[in-house]
Amino acid sequence: MHAPDGAQRPLNAASFRAHGYALIDWIADYRETLSSRDVNHATTPGAIRAQLSACAPETGEPFDAVMHDLDSILMPGITHWQHPGWFAYFPANSSYESILGELASAGLGVQGMLWSTSPACTELETHVLDWLVHALGLPAQFLSTNTGGGVLQDTASSAVLVAIVAARERATNFVSDAKGLAGANSALVAYSSDQSHSSIEKAMRIAGLGKDALRLIPCDATGSMRMDLLRARIAEDRASGYTPFFVNASIGTTGVNGFDDVGAISRLCCVQSSAKPIWLHVDAAMSGTAALCPEFRFVVEGTERADSWCFNPHKWMPVNFDCDAMFVADRSELVRALSVLPEYLRNAATDSGNVIDYRDWQIPLGRRFRALKLWFVLRSWGLVALRNLVREHVALAQDLAARVQSSSHLQLVVQPRLNLVCITHVEGDAATQALLERVNASGHSFVSHCRFGAANEGVDRYVLRVSIGALATKREHVEQLWNLLAIH
Repeated sequence: MHAPDGAQRPLNAASFRAHGYALIDWIADYRETLSSRDVNHATTPGAIRAQLSACAPETGEPFDAVMHDLDSILMPGITHWQHPGWFAYFPANSSYESILGELASAGLGVQGMLWSTSPACTELETHVLDWLVHALGLPAQFLSTNTGGGVLQDTASSAVLVAIVAARERATNFVSDAKGLAGANSALVAYSSDQSHSSIEKAMRIAGLGKDALRLIPCDATGSMRMDLLRARIAEDRASGYTPFFVNASIGTTGVNGFDDVGAISRLCCVQSSAKPIWLHVDAAMSGTAALCPEFRFVVEGTERADSWCFNPHKWMPVNFDCDAMFVADRSELVRALSVLPEYLRNAATDSGNVIDYRDWQIPLGRRFRALKLWFVLRSWGLVALRNLVREHVALAQDLAARVQSSSHLQLVVQPRLNLVCITHVEGDAATQALLERVNASGHSFVSHCRFGAANEGVDRYVLRVSIGALATKREHVEQLWNLLAIH
């Protein structure tokens, strides 16, 4: 490639090596100095864009200039999710091994839509996801060697959308794939708890069913969906001529990490008043990682009759975003719902029926080589180290919860089962919010909030959430946080 005289030329192999080594050093320096930085950003709306040129440059600039602006313009606007004082939302871990796996994927530039477009991309993904079935103690039907199998989606949001589409097609005998929902002539309704992730509603909209077809079932004081209310609403809908087709069970609700009773829900879904059972999807986005430890296998209990199950290695496992592991019990239903095969994609391997084409397991056609970073982490860390990571975070959370319980001015909202501690101030919402603002103003700790109230309480409380799961977080960082929380 030629550049105009005087213009910066694209990197060649030699300059790529030089700048690549420098960037690796930059990343390592950043990660090793995180604890000295304030965890939250120090900018105001529009301040980043005000420093950027109005138009793209006509000629290329030196790569050093790009790196200079990365430091001077962008870094002040970064919220440091890898910081040891990161206790907000959920962990979003990114290990050195995962970064290198991502780099290898980018370097290869593989487009893994079909087995034939890169067999290693497909076969490694299938195999690593089978590893996870064994490592997590998931039911055997989720193995690729049985009727099901695993696929890497970008997020749990995509996983639930894919599940809803497959469930919609199964419930309508795959009529709507040709004629749309009008041709299906069925009033489909879905169910989830009122504490479940917002992606459920968005998926219902995208799937053409609409938010009014989603029944949000209230939770109990632990954040678990009320089975009596779910059972009653399904019976009411059936009596009114609706077709219940999908239930989302949350293993770790977004706000307080509540756990739905998957076993009871699965039994309810299998009680048929029509020809087909209700599709059961289990969303274990963050908490699913805990199943690596045998003592926390309650997060996979009751999944023997689930149609799909997913979790995000890009949360609590040291695998960088994006990486959602989705498993299905019957891959044929998923493929039938999502497969479109134009002539330009036909090939001998696909026609043989002996390979997996992951384009049929997801919404887009194209797909990245996500399995590389997951493979790098599993190979380099090993299951023992991953289990120790989970156990350390859970122990820190349980210790913090015990301190809250002994406090005169703080209360636990729910008893934490894993690594999320939810707290309120005894003086009410305003005091809880003030406590959160004090923590986040400290610079060394950062927390988030939700609102939560059981169905029988009649009021949602402002809740301070402490999510313990960052790779760099140790006991001293939780101690720093507690010193802020303990101030009256």
